[in-house]
Order: sequence, then C-alpha cells, then structure tokens
Amino acid sequence: MIGPGTMGTIQPPPPVKLVCPTLAADERCFERAETLLQERFGPLDLTSPTWDFDYTDYYRNEMGAGLKRRIYSFRRLIDPAGLAEIKKFTNAGEQTITEDCNRASGRVINLDPGYISSGKLVLATTKDHAHRIYLGEGIFAEVTLVWRGDGFQPLDTTYPDYRTEGYRDFFALVRTLLMLFQKRT
Repeated sequence: MIGPGTMGTIQPPPPVKLVCPTLAADERCFERAETLLQERFGPLDLTSPTWDFDYTDYYRNEMGAGLKRRIYSFRRLIDPAGLAEIKKFTNAGEQTITEDCNRASGRVINLDPGYISSGKLVLATTKDHAHRIYLGEGIFAEVTLVWRGDGFQPLDTTYPDYRTEGYRDFFALVRTLLMLFQKRT
C-alpha cells in the first residue's frame, strides 16, 4: 500500500482478455467476423450465445431489423494500451465485411472491441461522452461493467443489454479464464 508521501512506481499493467461484442442480422456476417478477428488476434476461447438485440432502435436505419449480438473472447492476452489500435482495426473490418456482403451503404456488422481485466470491462468507441476517456487517434474508452464481490455490476452509463444477467455471466466466465491464466504465471 502506498502511504502518505510515498511515490508510486510506474509499472506495466497486467495483460487482459480481448473481447469483441458483435452486432449483425445475418449469420454469415458473424462467420466472416470470426475469421477476420482470428486472423488478427488468434483463436477464440469462448463465444457467447447469440442473443436477440432489441434494446434500442439506434442501429435500425443503418443495419436493418432483426439484429443479434454475439460476443467473442480470445485466448491470447493483450496489452490494454493497444485498445485504440484494435478499435481502428475493427472499424476497418466492419467496412471490409460490408463490402464483402455487397452492401452499398450502411454497415452490416458492428464490432466493438474491449477488454476484461480483473476489475472491469472496458469498451472502445469513436464517440465521446462525459464518462469516456480519450485514448488517441479518435478512439475513446469507457468502463462498462465493474467487478464487485462475485460478479460484474453495471454503472449508471452501462448500456441496457450489458446490464442483463446473460451478458454479465458471460463476461464473468471470461474473467475466470483471465484469473486462471494469471495464477499459472
């Protein structure tokens, strides 16, 4: 513990679990995203169930109706400082997948990378807001869920779908994998 008058020592953060929540209406888009993401970040270790996404109409005009959410977790751990670069890659990936699907306008998929640490879920975004921290290169980060007691808990700013038990249980399972890895090293 750092006492009064004691300066903290700068240390690199521990590695974290990369996750990529994904929205799409077409199963083929999920398959294409899995391939694209694994080519860049390595194999998956967990994939969530595919949930209906009916919490908002925010994406309807751009992506259409009948959206589904699927979340991917990657086996290889990452440096959390790389989140902005990962978000830039996933934004380019959205464009690639949209072009592959011959869509003239709008997106067919939304890729929202983030990471799980022992104490939180952080998501990357291109949109600024009062609760988001600028990472650089047009990318912001927000703490979406925090670990308290024996589970992830939402904040006032947490999106409605991330508040659900299914999402929080999935992210808790990802955290368990992270903690097991950290015990081995």
